[in-house]
Amino acid sequence: MTKEGVNPAENIESLGTANIATTGESNIYCITVIGQIEGHLVLPPQNKTTKYEHIIPQLVAAEQNEKIEGILIILNTVGGDVEAGLAIAEMIASLSKPTVTLVLGGGHSIGVPIAVSSNYSFIAETATMTIHPIRLTGLVIGVPQSFEYLEKMQERVIRFVISHSRISEQKFRELMLTTGELARDIGTTVVGKDAVEFGLIDAIGGIGDAIKKLNELTAEYRQKKTTGVVQ
Repeated sequence: MTKEGVNPAENIESLGTANIATTGESNIYCITVIGQIEGHLVLPPQNKTTKYEHIIPQLVAAEQNEKIEGILIILNTVGGDVEAGLAIAEMIASLSKPTVTLVLGGGHSIGVPIAVSSNYSFIAETATMTIHPIRLTGLVIGVPQSFEYLEKMQERVIRFVISHSRISEQKFRELMLTTGELARDIGTTVVGKDAVEFGLIDAIGGIGDAIKKLNELTAEYRQKKTTGVVQ
């Protein structure tokens, strides 16, 4: 137990990090999105998951804490629930403080909108991102209505990605509907360099590059707060 009344072991178990935004030890707060993004149903205990009910309060705390000037989001996720993933992505995009995302390992499926939701995005050279249409599992009641719902949900994902990255809608749809590349599915697996060339991600880089960029953005943010002018 720390002097602030925080139990690091409890934080690691529940949030995946020893510190929370209230510590104020650094002006940068780090959030990880790993494993499968859990939605409204609790996944089996053997699944490594990211729970949106954990991520959203952390983002709120970081936004409100004056000592936190920038937020670093590190991704290594297979994707997961569409609405939960979009909720996290929208939350990151709406933050007033500088944000940088870094894709390590993978940022697949609904992890793509989260990866592009920040002010600047990095991807490791060996990391990959899988782009494919959304899927629906379980019992389907009312095929026409379900199809219309899936189509609208897909459009939400597409609109978000193209509005927060440099990739064109035509190219993104082309990657999403490619056949023959993925087993038992349609879509494309994009490697780091290609993700940058397509305009999906801003740059190739690692943790050092991400922190350096975030420090630059936080310096601009600090100047804007004090003078109202960014040079």
